[in-house]
Amino acid sequence: MKVTTGFQMFMEESGEVGKAYSQLVQAMAQNSALDKKTHALAYISALAAAQMTGGLAFHVMMAKKVGASRDEVRDAVLVGLPAVGLAVLDALEVALNAYDETETA
Repeated sequence: MKVTTGFQMFMEESGEVGKAYSQLVQAMAQNSALDKKTHALAYISALAAAQMTGGLAFHVMMAKKVGASRDEVRDAVLVGLPAVGLAVLDALEVALNAYDETETA
């Protein structure tokens, strides 16, 4: 799965910091009380609310890989709508396009 060029550069250029970040992410996922699909959908919600669409397609593909449906991805993006407003709409487009793209890939 493709990561953003910014993230790739971070991992290549940050040395031990990048390694530590990767270990943190893995430890959080492995020790989560949430099942893999719920964890992936929650992460999509957080990315959408934070307007971090750069890595959203990657995480949508991860969620789909662990069984998330298109409707679940859509609702994960929209769950933040009451809290952050229409800011999630750009993420909705990115997420659903990524989900649909992986169906034809």
